[in-house]
Amino acid sequence: MKARTLKDVVVQKSKHKSGRIIILSGARQTGKTTLARLSFPEYKYLSIEDPITREPFTRLSADQWAIQYPKAILDEVQKEPVLIESIKSVYDQFETPKYILLGSSQFLLLRQVKESLAGRCTIYDLMPLTLPEIMTNEWDTSVQESMFRKLISGESLTELLPSFLLYPTHAAAIQAFSHYLNFGGYPAVADESLSDDDRREWLYNYIRTYLERDIRDLADFRSLDPFVKTQKTTALLTGSLVNFSQLAREADIAANTARRFLNYLELSYQVILLQPWAKNNLKRLTKTPKLHYLDPGIQRGILRKQGELTGNEFESAVIAEIYKQTRFPGFTGNLYHLKTADGREIDLLIELENGYIAVEIKMTQRVRSEDARHLNGLETLLDKPLIHSFVLSNDMDVKMLSKSITAMPAVMFLT
Repeated sequence: MKARTLKDVVVQKSKHKSGRIIILSGARQTGKTTLARLSFPEYKYLSIEDPITREPFTRLSADQWAIQYPKAILDEVQKEPVLIESIKSVYDQFETPKYILLGSSQFLLLRQVKESLAGRCTIYDLMPLTLPEIMTNEWDTSVQESMFRKLISGESLTELLPSFLLYPTHAAAIQAFSHYLNFGGYPAVADESLSDDDRREWLYNYIRTYLERDIRDLADFRSLDPFVKTQKTTALLTGSLVNFSQLAREADIAANTARRFLNYLELSYQVILLQPWAKNNLKRLTKTPKLHYLDPGIQRGILRKQGELTGNEFESAVIAEIYKQTRFPGFTGNLYHLKTADGREIDLLIELENGYIAVEIKMTQRVRSEDARHLNGLETLLDKPLIHSFVLSNDMDVKMLSKSITAMPAVMFLT
């Protein structure tokens, strides 16, 4: 079983008064139940998914909750909104009960929380496994910080060896990266006893369950066919600027429907819409976002695809991993893409309090100086200092392309 970075954060939070109600939100099968049950063995586990077994819980008073379930984990709590009201009542009337609420629909859960638990809870998103988590073998082992995480925490780059292959952990990291690119980061497919066919079968079943259960929680579909077409179209377009007219045309739906379906995919933790950067915050709202699937295994499973990734798929996989590694408490920055009128494109611009980190992503196995051409002079466009720029690729060598631009393997940056 793989270790999770969020485990220690959640356990420490639960010891404080502000941690009496903790919400773990995330896509189905990201490990929310496992994390909660293993981290809080003294809590009573209550599954709210089954409409028959959950009904009796809705009739409990605040006093009965406090006496019978002073510490409890409520799984899929968004299925029964009245229970969130019950937990609110317990919180307001008693000082000692503690609850962990788990949910797999961002929209439903957050809407209910905003209405009932505002100011009473702490919310954490549990993403699929990060690469450092994939590299662990035991639940209780510590997760090593990636070079990227150290960088955004304020650490400076130490003197780098000329090749990633000289680092003792390179073999394990490359193996984990290959697994991630092909099968993604869901804990179930990280089981080393599974064959590749078993992993693909799990991904296909996951996608079917997502359509049959999760997406129906968000909307009442007379037919899922238009949404399935949209899902396949977005999987083909990962790494591209969002074009609602194109998406609508390819999926044979209206443009407004395309916007709504894409919103569903985002709210159910399937895609990231990377917002464009502009000096003017209002202009950021009017420019076009870039679409990235949050998990390459899911994206490939939707298309029933095996073999080589495209350049856009590789870009999405790297950006999704960076996104996951910023979803831990303490990161207060923002992620953007940048495209200027004169054709300059930057795949990822990471805004920190003290400046920006720029990232270009290339699938090539041999980086050349021209791969950094859009990074040259970038600092003149920005409203904060440019801390450093990177070209991430499959080239195992580490190269200083200039004083402020480093080319290195994507796997090295992310592990």
